[in-house]
Amino acid sequence: MAKRTTKASHALATPGVRDTSVFDRIVDLAMNLHWTWSPEAQRLFAAVDPALWRSTNHNPIRILEALRSERREALECDETIRTQLETCERELRRYLRARTWFARTARGRDRRLKVAYFCSEYALHESLPQYAGGLGVLAGDHLKSASDLGVPLVGIGRLYRNGYYEQQLRADGSTRVVYPHYDFREWPLEDTGKTVAIPIARRIVYARIWKQMVGRTALYLLDADISRNKPRDRKLTQRLYGGDPESRLQQQILLGIGGVRALRALNIQPTVYHLNEGHAAFAGLERLRKLRMSGKSFQRALQIVRASSVFTTHTPVPAGHDRYPWKMVVKYLAPIGEALGITWEEFLALGRENPDDRKEPFCMTVLALKLSNHVNGVSKLHAHVTREMWKRVYHATNSRDVPIGHVTNGVHPQTWLAPEMGILYRKYVKPRWLGLSPDTDWSRRADRIPPQEFWAMRNKLRARLINFIRQKLLEQIHRRLGPTEDNLLIHDAFDKHALTIGFARRFATYKRAPLIFHDPRRLARILNDPQHPVQLVFAGKAHPNDADGQAYVQRIFRYTRSRPFAGKVAFLENYDMRIGRLLTSGCDLWLNNPLRPMEASGTSGMKPPLHGGLNCSILDGWWAEGYDKRNGWAVGDGRTCKTRAAQDRYDAGALYDLLENEIVPLFYQRNRAGIPTRWVRMMTASLRSVGHPFSSHRMLGQYVRDYYLPAHRR
Repeated sequence: MAKRTTKASHALATPGVRDTSVFDRIVDLAMNLHWTWSPEAQRLFAAVDPALWRSTNHNPIRILEALRSERREALECDETIRTQLETCERELRRYLRARTWFARTARGRDRRLKVAYFCSEYALHESLPQYAGGLGVLAGDHLKSASDLGVPLVGIGRLYRNGYYEQQLRADGSTRVVYPHYDFREWPLEDTGKTVAIPIARRIVYARIWKQMVGRTALYLLDADISRNKPRDRKLTQRLYGGDPESRLQQQILLGIGGVRALRALNIQPTVYHLNEGHAAFAGLERLRKLRMSGKSFQRALQIVRASSVFTTHTPVPAGHDRYPWKMVVKYLAPIGEALGITWEEFLALGRENPDDRKEPFCMTVLALKLSNHVNGVSKLHAHVTREMWKRVYHATNSRDVPIGHVTNGVHPQTWLAPEMGILYRKYVKPRWLGLSPDTDWSRRADRIPPQEFWAMRNKLRARLINFIRQKLLEQIHRRLGPTEDNLLIHDAFDKHALTIGFARRFATYKRAPLIFHDPRRLARILNDPQHPVQLVFAGKAHPNDADGQAYVQRIFRYTRSRPFAGKVAFLENYDMRIGRLLTSGCDLWLNNPLRPMEASGTSGMKPPLHGGLNCSILDGWWAEGYDKRNGWAVGDGRTCKTRAAQDRYDAGALYDLLENEIVPLFYQRNRAGIPTRWVRMMTASLRSVGHPFSSHRMLGQYVRDYYLPAHRR
């Protein structure tokens, strides 16, 4: 595809210039992903063609390319469209020209900070399915907050022709894995015209560099699916997290080594390199190689790389840390290893907890730890677990001596905030999103929202979700040619007034998605109480190769079709950002029951409070910090049982007790006006205590002060 340009660029940059077509100006607006957190821009795109807006999963470029000529002509004469377009153009101009927090506060040499942020996946919008789960959602929100706060940061990643996978459930609930083929011409991408050469084993793999603008922040994506490469190498950027260990290792070479070379090709000179998870750890090796070529000793080069590297680790689950046989590492990294001027044993020691153990596999996380002076976990509890995990890397006997801190994750509020809820925000909370500081506690005014209006909004959001669930279930039934009686059941399924509980996340087994079904009879009594009905909605994907996770999906699906739960429990296929927004805004209660302390942080539970939703969770990850006894519920008391079966039994019992004795009675305890006043007080406490403290603005401000600037200054 040729470099995408439009005539509207000058019109957008210069107020008052209107010599380009409405169509071209809308294309230009769609090329900056600022629209993904602009309700006004999304209203405009939806108005261009409402049916296409829905069928393209909200992809404005696809809408515009699919428009018929008569509709294009009609756009030019539509005064309502023109007025809305001008509003959106002014909004984007104002946003890009605003004086940001970083511009206002950075002094002296700190103004020269330049961060390169590496991640294997970015979740920016549902129309760009380049993500598998929470890691990508976090990375996308990180870029958006960098744009809002004006932090000088560029993103580096890979561009996947087939993405992760689309999830379809068969009639028996087993997963059918579907890999679509994406046409990059239908995405807001710019071809930079640059390619990089990446040594993998004894061959060269080429990668094209694409660019996406996320507000003020540039994201550069590497694409190996080009004609210069052999077929096997073109596959390196076909699928996210697909393939065997050798393919995965080569993908990580492309991200880390290729990412650093891409920055050079683009003449971008970072002062700080932030590796978001160990997938990009090879970036440090490429930096070492370049410094050695410039004449630096290995020890001096190592010192420079370490001082300017930030590494964020995300999981206490052993399987989440990639390990490779040493022969595989030597094979594929031979050109880099030979250029470092050290022995292979010294090279392999960089990825081993015990440098003297020649049988120990090479670990990407260990490499990142050894090449970074600035390391953090993603919650307070996770940092404690991480320090204990990696004591051997630091030759420490006490975990308190391990230099790993924490920055608790956060979410980008405007991305996840339902437009309907935004009306109440503007009226009562009054957040000043433009020019916001990471220290501005915008959610402290939550108690200004009148209880009757807050409750009315919750009812609207729940009703919207129920309508969506019914529509989605009908689509799923029709796709798998389900029986006609299933169609009839859907019309009576779910109640717009019933307590609605949501569980949606990656279906890793430690997250224990089916835990609430531990005692089916007890759960059935809770859900089917005629006076106090309760309903459950699930969504989530397991890795295609995770048989146990796929079995969890199948188990829950089968419950949705069994007599006590049909019409009360639903599973929504193909969980994505759109479904995530609907669930986190529409559910009254957000359920999370991981096996403590396996949840590093989690972010899904940070989104319901933006809409007055409440959390009910194991005290793990972020909730161990966020729970204050007034803003939701803690499942159990944190005790650890000797066996998994005993732990499941205890945690499930604690969850049932909460539902029966506290949660359900409180939800249905109404005053004369029909408002559950105590429940609404908890809604207010939830928004106030979670909104700003667990936002990505707060998170990024902490990264800047505690990690980026210290690394930059060194």
